[in-house]
Amino acid sequence: MVPAANTPPEIGTYDLARLTAGKGTINTAIRWLPFFLPTLAVAFDSSTAVLAALLGVAEASGLSTLFVGRWLDAGRERLVIIASLLSLVVSSALAMSGNIWLLGAAVVVLGAASGHITVGGHAWISARVAFERRARFIGIYEFSWASALLIGVPIVAALISWFGWRGPFVAVAVASLLAAAGVAMIDDGDFDVSAARKTAPDVRTPLTTDAWLIIGVSSTVALSGLAMIAVTGTWMDEVLGVSVGGIGLVAMSFGFAELVASICSSAFADRLGKRRTMQASVTCVLVGLTIVAVTGSSLLIGAIGLVIFFLGFEYSIVTSFSLVSEAMPAARGRTLGIANAISTVFRGLGVALSGVLYSTFEIRGSIALSAMAAIGALTFLTAVGSRRADL
Repeated sequence: MVPAANTPPEIGTYDLARLTAGKGTINTAIRWLPFFLPTLAVAFDSSTAVLAALLGVAEASGLSTLFVGRWLDAGRERLVIIASLLSLVVSSALAMSGNIWLLGAAVVVLGAASGHITVGGHAWISARVAFERRARFIGIYEFSWASALLIGVPIVAALISWFGWRGPFVAVAVASLLAAAGVAMIDDGDFDVSAARKTAPDVRTPLTTDAWLIIGVSSTVALSGLAMIAVTGTWMDEVLGVSVGGIGLVAMSFGFAELVASICSSAFADRLGKRRTMQASVTCVLVGLTIVAVTGSSLLIGAIGLVIFFLGFEYSIVTSFSLVSEAMPAARGRTLGIANAISTVFRGLGVALSGVLYSTFEIRGSIALSAMAAIGALTFLTAVGSRRADL
């Protein structure tokens, strides 16, 4: 049977793999940097403090997704994705100069590319997959985040040992070009997203109350996660006595937890309900935080608490992407862009406030901030449920 004109095509395995590989490349480019700050500090004749500040700037550049919504709503998701991958080539070239100022420019470009490929991929998937099945595809797309830690970072370590600090930048640039070519080869047939949506909504059209509530869910979950992630390494070193090498192994275990959570979101969120399972996963965040709060100096108890926390957080944040994608279908791209920008602000607040609270009240200060954000997420989820039974 010949499909009807402008009927959304079923997303093929290879097409989704191409998109996920592209996002995995950008995720690796941004996730390897914190692990090798001492190496880069020597290469750029700088300090780890300065380089850490540059990574903060990279995070802030995610605000640029505020400006891509109209492109996404006009059906130009692949253009946004390809542009993100090509900008990564530019970022790598700037970084390879060895100049600290050009490295600053490189991380700004990198941070923007990371945000754009995220919202671009979510919009592309959402335009082609019904909401009832969407968490499966977005969950698979988000495997790229965990794979960057489990696969990408070990490869980067090998490249640095073989070729020096420029090795990873060269590899990322080549991988980005290949990924961009792969995404460009995706064939949508006769499907025209812009025609299917008629016209992109007027940029002045305000978001609905439902959309803002769902954005609130995603943003508070992000704050809850970053509030703990920002101080976990310091806490494990100062209180639990974990060595640098041990922290590295723990980081890999967190990457595994991220992968498990993404798989669970992909497998269960559609069948059991995205909002309902998110309520359970955010509750797991609170359980994990409670265990960490009573850890004392026990590494075993602390590790159990952190694993429960990370599983709950990663499931929650990945599933929230599906909720955001359906928050306002008539302006999906703009909603995704705004949600990513606001989450960027909340992540930054989580990191900054957690550092201050940790220095004043130790780990319990950070736990309190994370728990309040998680409770906020549960409150928003309850409000969403009273208004949108379809979620």
